Amino acid sequence: MRYFTTCICIVLPIIFFTKCNSDRKTSETDQDSMWSVKLADAVISRSDSLIHYNNTPDARWEYDFAYLGLAIDKLGNINSKYSEYMQAYIDFFVDEEGNISHYDINEYNLDRVNPGKNLIILYKRTGNIKYKIAIETLVRQVESQPKNNLDGFWHKQVYPNQMWLDGIFMASPFLAQYAKEFNKPEWFDVVTHQIKLIYEKTRDTETGLLYHAWDESKEQQWCNKETGQSKHFWSRATGWYLMALVDVLDFLPENHPDRAQIIQILNDVSEALLKVEDKKTGLWYQVLDMGDSEGNYIEGSGSAMFIYAFAKGAKNGYLDAKYLAIAESCFNSIIDTLIINGPDGFPVFTNICGGCGLGGNPYRNGDYDYYINETRIDNDPKGVAPFIMAALELQK
Repeated sequence: MRYFTTCICIVLPIIFFTKCNSDRKTSETDQDSMWSVKLADAVISRSDSLIHYNNTPDARWEYDFAYLGLAIDKLGNINSKYSEYMQAYIDFFVDEEGNISHYDINEYNLDRVNPGKNLIILYKRTGNIKYKIAIETLVRQVESQPKNNLDGFWHKQVYPNQMWLDGIFMASPFLAQYAKEFNKPEWFDVVTHQIKLIYEKTRDTETGLLYHAWDESKEQQWCNKETGQSKHFWSRATGWYLMALVDVLDFLPENHPDRAQIIQILNDVSEALLKVEDKKTGLWYQVLDMGDSEGNYIEGSGSAMFIYAFAKGAKNGYLDAKYLAIAESCFNSIIDTLIINGPDGFPVFTNICGGCGLGGNPYRNGDYDYYINETRIDNDPKGVAPFIMAALELQK
């Protein structure tokens, strides 16, 4: 009897260890097959720092690099290297006194506010006061951000009277999170006003799609002299806007008087987007409503942003459940259509527009040829970041 008991005592730990080891291997295998992990590992492998990601020559306190860092940071529960990668980018710019290098508040550039979300994450995680000081610096910028006659934020100091869809993503989710985390509820009304105003001013009544930007003064060469709207529906501009809506709703109180309207806007824009999907791939073109026009192409970043917004919106009950299935199908289509294997063995995300703007010097007039001829950049952070976020939402 003693011999039998001893055998049980020896065998059971072996069985238990073997099962745990098997479970761990299965878990690690599952993680390796996750598209979020694949893309994050590709980023880290190709660049030991986000500062010079994709061979960027100069360090920049920039919205897209910060957003890519934020997306990668969400994998920190799998391996701390992902969170460390994001923090290293922020710490390069934020010194121990909370000063932000490579940042000039007097530019009043909404793009520079987007990294504030990373700062909030790091302040909550570490308690280091330097992040709080930097957060308040960005809030001060928005407090004095130039505004048009309807209290809409100028996109930048150098773009007077202009509101761009991009700018809603750059500032509004940060301000909504700041309002909740730091008990500053007065910012909620500011956030929803920006969302509603630009929707009203950029919406095309015929298609329900949103023009890239609106000039209140109607003076810019790129705008319609009657409406102030720009000339085209740029996919990524709408993508930034749609992502802003689902992210703001994370923080906007359930009883806020504008919450139902924000959700309705999300539904209306999403329905408009379904009408201009490419029938073959289910994805979206650079210029949304001109899929059959020469030179137009399936664009990666806008498509990834829509997928993220659809998946998150459906999972949280803002959108009909059909959007989750649509997001699943479109995500698979991105993999089949736009993802290739690189020579280093990591995936390459192709057909991402490097950037589109309006006005400036040299002047960008926002016509069709301008949008389709801007440089495409493989693995641009503006595509990789929302792809990782979409993969996480879909658990792909």
